[in-house]
Amino acid sequence: MRFSVDAHAIGCHLTGNEVYIRNLLNEFAAIDDEAEFIAYLSGQEAAELVPHCFGQHQVSRNPFVRLGFDLPRRVRQDQPDLLHVQYTAPLSCPVPVVVSVHDVSFLEHPEYFTSSRAAQLRLTVRRTVSRAARVITGSEFSRSAISRAYGINGDKVVVVPNAASAEFRPIPREQAVAWVRSNFRIPAPFILTVGDLQPRKNQVGLIHAFAEMVRAFPELPHRLVLAGKENWRGSEAQRAAEGTGLGNRIHFTGFVHDGSLLQLYNACDFFVFPSFYEGFGLPVLEAMACGRAVACSNTSAVHEVADGAAILFDPDSISEMTQAMLDLALNPELRLRMERIGLQRSAQFNWRKTAERTLEVYYDVACSRSGSDRQRLAGVPVSHP
Repeated sequence: MRFSVDAHAIGCHLTGNEVYIRNLLNEFAAIDDEAEFIAYLSGQEAAELVPHCFGQHQVSRNPFVRLGFDLPRRVRQDQPDLLHVQYTAPLSCPVPVVVSVHDVSFLEHPEYFTSSRAAQLRLTVRRTVSRAARVITGSEFSRSAISRAYGINGDKVVVVPNAASAEFRPIPREQAVAWVRSNFRIPAPFILTVGDLQPRKNQVGLIHAFAEMVRAFPELPHRLVLAGKENWRGSEAQRAAEGTGLGNRIHFTGFVHDGSLLQLYNACDFFVFPSFYEGFGLPVLEAMACGRAVACSNTSAVHEVADGAAILFDPDSISEMTQAMLDLALNPELRLRMERIGLQRSAQFNWRKTAERTLEVYYDVACSRSGSDRQRLAGVPVSHP
């Protein structure tokens, strides 16, 4: 079997999309030494981030060139058994398509996007989903949303949960605190949130809740750290921070690599994820895997991922968010208990399981097309929760 993957996100700082495809490819290399894998990359630096046993071909960073010309040409030349993409398939594709759609926020909450971006996603994702052999998504919440939005048979949408990368793990707290102080000039204690600065992630609400927390308990020494690159309307969070009068206690790190995130997660007092809408909510698991207590939204897929291992709040309620942070800041016993159950929850997810389930989808689609090699399905180890 030969499987092609559109891996243009690797090396492009596309956050969740990049994390997803990098972890899949690394695990594919570890568990399947019989299939041939081809990765389509954008940028020479990405080649070092993909298993060397994989075939690699360069495609344009420009989405119009990549989807309109490069990918169709490469697929015709490589003749894989299928092509795996995220959200959008090339305009023409002579082989079956497996598409990962992590969420449909562009349909349910278009206000979180520019009008042009929302329109583009509505058009291209609908076309891709309608022609795809399978749709992969990370949560039951997203499966229901996708099936409802596109009116497709639920069996066509396969839930394959994501996971925190193995790199995210507990390390000595004092070591992490010292590293953050040295590299970011941020002293402990601090509260951490991770995500691109954009309206959907609700950093503005978190900043207002942090200000309320400080006003209620001015003796608390905590700072607030927001890790993530500035995206559409990201400057609103910085203006909100300036408006609180607590600018010296609110820090924006910009984009950070996983190695730096490991240190930030381990150094923080606890983690807060106030997002309005998520198809999964990977930072919640990353923080739990590092042994941090988590407070997060009770909406979309976030509470499904947390599943009782986090303090939940309504992201539209500043008072609820403030109280959740106060509960963790003022109650060390609660914080320790949430750290323990968070570690247990994060251990239920791993990229090996995710890759195994994804390969099962690949082989099912490829064998259905060819009508042969069905016995290979039995050779792919599949784990169930």
